[in-house]
Amino acid sequence: MIYATTIVAARKGGKTAIGGDGQVTLGQNTIMKHKARKIRRLYNNQVIVGFAGSAADSFTLSEKFEAKLEEYSGNLQRAAVELAKDWRSDKILRKLDAMLIAVDAKDMLVISGTGEVIEPDDCVCAIGSGGGYALAAAKALIETSELEPAEIVRKALTIAASICVYTNDNIVVEEI
Repeated sequence: MIYATTIVAARKGGKTAIGGDGQVTLGQNTIMKHKARKIRRLYNNQVIVGFAGSAADSFTLSEKFEAKLEEYSGNLQRAAVELAKDWRSDKILRKLDAMLIAVDAKDMLVISGTGEVIEPDDCVCAIGSGGGYALAAAKALIETSELEPAEIVRKALTIAASICVYTNDNIVVEEI
């Protein structure tokens, strides 16, 4: 199974940034790729997603979410809820080992591996192997610095990469 990724999102001052590292790991000791792109813009660049989990499952989940965005005219909340409904009822989809963070100009959602849609209580969220490290760093930076969201996300990912063996410093950040 292919593991590893760190995805983190932060919102501040009307801007939202989401970023991810580039490492793809096979098993526990082989790095297969250093520059994978796990951040994608969807629905006319109005939605940005970052995915973590098994590579094939992550792509499948991302594609299904993109189809829901198209079906519901870019309504992030509605697309996420409808995807979660499908996830829970579809035998194949239920077995996907993947998670998404999805953001648009007003919403930030985590779509979990169990088909749940979670709206974070505050303005940050993270998933993946180094997600806990990146989340802690982003929370500290958002509370104690004047940095813009893209800088917070980049720094949080850099910190996670310095701690988590499944996270590297080939970082991609997108902002909306």
